Amino acid sequence: MARVMIVDDSPTDALNLKKILRKAGHEVIEASSGNDAIPKVRSEQPDCVFMDVVMPGINGFQATRTLSRDPATAKIPIIVCSSKDQETDRVWALRQGAREYLVKPVKESELLAKLRNILGG
Repeated sequence: MARVMIVDDSPTDALNLKKILRKAGHEVIEASSGNDAIPKVRSEQPDCVFMDVVMPGINGFQATRTLSRDPATAKIPIIVCSSKDQETDRVWALRQGAREYLVKPVKESELLAKLRNILGG
């Protein structure tokens, strides 16, 4: 199974994602902000990152752009997972380097399907 990083400043949202991913057999690593996530993604090299958008400091769009443009982390797929559900948010996330976009509250089946699709399984 995959090593997945959750980046979310909401303990409730992070716990919800963690439960879904662990139930499916994935190993979960966590970061609570974009500031924490960037060095942690570089050191941990997870198989995929679930990135919240609205966070203090570096937001999810900025962290996604930084990670997707860094040669050390560019190949790690990022799924933006946000309560922002406008088409402009989705388009902007993809322009920053995200591979997929999920709207909170996430549906377990949709989250796992997007993860399978990204990881090629």
